[in-house]
Amino acid sequence: MSPRPWLAAAAVLGSAGVILSSPPAQAAGPVLQIPSAEDFDPSLTGANATSGPLGFLNGIERRELLLGDMGGLRTWMSRYGISFAALETAEVLGNATGGAQRGAAVDGLLQMALQVDTNRAFGWYGGTFNVSALNTQGTNLSSNNLLTLQTASGIEADRSVRLWELWYQQKFLEEDRLDIRVGQQSADQEFMVTNNGLYFVNTMFGWPMLPSANLPGGGPAYPLSAPAVRVRYKPIDSITLLAGVFSGAPVRNNYGDPQQRNPSGTSFPFNQGTLSIAEIQYAYPALGGMINPDESEPLARIYRLGVWYNNQSFPDQALDNMGVSLASPASNGVPITHYGNWGIYAVADQIVWVDPKENDRTVSVFGRVMGSPQGNRNLISVSLNAGILVHEPILHRDDDTFGIAMGYTHVTSSASALDAATNTYNGQPAIPIRGGETFLEVTYQYQLAPWIQLQPDLQYVFNPGAGVANPNDPAQRVRNELVLGLRTNITF
Repeated sequence: MSPRPWLAAAAVLGSAGVILSSPPAQAAGPVLQIPSAEDFDPSLTGANATSGPLGFLNGIERRELLLGDMGGLRTWMSRYGISFAALETAEVLGNATGGAQRGAAVDGLLQMALQVDTNRAFGWYGGTFNVSALNTQGTNLSSNNLLTLQTASGIEADRSVRLWELWYQQKFLEEDRLDIRVGQQSADQEFMVTNNGLYFVNTMFGWPMLPSANLPGGGPAYPLSAPAVRVRYKPIDSITLLAGVFSGAPVRNNYGDPQQRNPSGTSFPFNQGTLSIAEIQYAYPALGGMINPDESEPLARIYRLGVWYNNQSFPDQALDNMGVSLASPASNGVPITHYGNWGIYAVADQIVWVDPKENDRTVSVFGRVMGSPQGNRNLISVSLNAGILVHEPILHRDDDTFGIAMGYTHVTSSASALDAATNTYNGQPAIPIRGGETFLEVTYQYQLAPWIQLQPDLQYVFNPGAGVANPNDPAQRVRNELVLGLRTNITF
């Protein structure tokens, strides 16, 4: 049970005082895998490898969780269908070159989750109750130093202790082919996911850049969530249909920093319209599929195609409600508003090679592309992620993973037009006109013990902030950045 990893950018547009910014891009950190109640039921597992001996330290080098059975507490809770897990992710990141300034930052994330299996708890088949909380720690390198759109770490967030998700899920139909989830949910846990991308540190391999910048409050994604109803249906083994209707924003009052507008996670906004997401998934081989004895094992793959629509009003990126450029001294500063916003995306995860002598040794590739055609109301027009992973890169290091990946995003023509208009109206010094931002990441997950990982990481950012002006020299872009870091994941 290895934990697997799943931006504040602002452009200061000259002396006219026009400032447009996107909320910090958001993406959950490494996935917290919650052991089921059965994992600690001695009647089912006998001498359980997950829990290990009852002592807190006995067998610590072999067990999956640092605290094991917590002195028998997990076994006792399993009798009532209760399971609990916690994952601490801590890291240090620093930019050796570029940025508004050079330096380092230390940040951390503690994820805690509790689930109740209603069948084991009181005989109600197919029900699961989930509650999770976050404790975010440290400082933010991306907003303080880098000024990137695609932020360096998926766990960066304002310091807080907050409720994250609170939902109930119920299974229906034969073979549990339908389930419905109701409650406070974070869309990045199920929608737009690239499984292989979750191994990387950069934010963009979780919740993508496009919804982070274009949706109100960055959308219902880490560290925020929103009231929602999610339906999942499997008409056949290889096909999954996923659909959800979320509150249109994760905060009641959609201005400023959304994390500060909802610091405890206990705001449940129902006054912000709706965000609807639909996704179709194709998996091969399907779970439970059969192969003939003379056939080789097929290379696993999963493809996703989805669309989202938000029915709120969105401000224009370049013009006020009189048709005057927002950069003009004659502008009233009130943007034109547009009704509705949408985007489309595709995701692919596929194994492309398996070592014939060591089946755990594989090479996988992934890609995700997303676009939104309504440029007049959006900061970002397209975002792209792609990469390659090698599992067991060193023979017999079964749980290690090496990866190389990239991310690209491009601002809309309306946002670039505002930069150009600012130069026209304000003269010298001319600010840079924003375009695209690209980053590369190289990472290695080293499994020190079943419950702890070390992950050295290197990122290089080209044209940070898509060419955003350096606040220390507004006529110059922020220089390319080399970011180095080390992450630790500890599962309790």
